[in-house]
Amino acid sequence: MASLNILQEIHRYQAAFHPVVVFDHVKDKLLPFDFTAANKELTADILLSSNQFIAYINDKLNKANARYGIGGYAEHRTVYSSSKVFDGNTPGEEPRRLHLGIDIWGPPLTAIMAPLDGIVHSFAFNNRFGDYGATIILTHLLGGFTFYTLYGHLSLHSIKNLREGELVKRGEVFAEFGVPAENGSWPPHLHFQLILDIGEWKGDYPGVCKFSEKEQWVANSPDPDIILQLNQYL
Repeated sequence: MASLNILQEIHRYQAAFHPVVVFDHVKDKLLPFDFTAANKELTADILLSSNQFIAYINDKLNKANARYGIGGYAEHRTVYSSSKVFDGNTPGEEPRRLHLGIDIWGPPLTAIMAPLDGIVHSFAFNNRFGDYGATIILTHLLGGFTFYTLYGHLSLHSIKNLREGELVKRGEVFAEFGVPAENGSWPPHLHFQLILDIGEWKGDYPGVCKFSEKEQWVANSPDPDIILQLNQYL
């Protein structure tokens, strides 16, 4: 019930949210990306090479004349097979493959703005191949409800001199897309995730879950387009 109330409150304030990235729906275009098994273009060679993966993303964006690529919420992704970060802890354990956020793919150093006032809950450099790289989590209070937004695959500059408890104002540029050396070896993009209850996590929170556990994870990380409001322009 609490999660339903939080989502209702977020819906109520949607018109007041600031864009997370600069986007003009009149002249800018979004390109949906598919990273499931249905995308036969994504070979193992591409996924294991940052340069080839970047070239793949950029080629798609350029051919579509799109400002950003977007997608991935609740998507069952084959791309995670390239990193041990998403494997089980024991032999034969189900790997994590279900994506819990929305990815926005674009140029490195793309500015990221706060959709509403928040404070820095925590941040970290999750520096493993395939992980978030530089990560920031903000806490928000809306209509008496607390929730969190996570920003992954950032630049190291984004967390330089950052402090927990620091105020981030609505519309403030507080982070930017990182390059592969800083963002977990991914093509530049933002992983944006909504989290209703963060528990004891700090500087990190699963952005990918086991498919068999989909229901519980999706309930706690509902579709973040409720904040982004970008899918309407696809």
